[in-house]
Amino acid sequence: MSIPDYQTIMLPLLRFASDGYEHASREPVDFLAAEFELSEDERKELLPSGGPVFADRVAWALSYMRQAGLLASTRRGFFKITPRGIDLFRENHQRVDNRLLLRYEEFQAFFQRSRRTLPATPMQPGSVSNGATDKVEITIQARQTPEELLDDAYQTIREALVQELLDRVLHCSPTFFERLVVELLVKMGYGGRRS
Repeated sequence: MSIPDYQTIMLPLLRFASDGYEHASREPVDFLAAEFELSEDERKELLPSGGPVFADRVAWALSYMRQAGLLASTRRGFFKITPRGIDLFRENHQRVDNRLLLRYEEFQAFFQRSRRTLPATPMQPGSVSNGATDKVEITIQARQTPEELLDDAYQTIREALVQELLDRVLHCSPTFFERLVVELLVKMGYGGRRS
């Protein structure tokens, strides 16, 4: 099984917390990894920034559910299900996600405060954008955490920069290319100093 997105983690996380006890924020990671039958490699998979992907997604699911008032911080690094969370759990939903969390005013306010505009599926040809509503819809549909989106954006920009540099170098004269190689080798510490 592949690593689930943070919205898919929400319902099992709510189920985990439904025992009513206080839990450490790190506690559900192993429980949920076992529930999703993640392999050891999937558990150890890292984001480009260095953190474990699955633990990051659990943390974001926990954060969003706190914003909706389903879970509450009891002290630093600990959480507990709230009466609202128990009520939602008892409704027996097949899935808990951002769209469902929008029923709570606190969650709506959270999105307005943060003004998140996360990428989602591209608009269909011929569809029309309607501004602010699109931003909420895009955020609701996002499958990646904000950290994953930033990492993807960084990689996209980096790849575009590499391609642009290669294109520029390939269109320069052979003399320029020779000077560039010598300069690069000198900057890397090879060959002494340029005169």
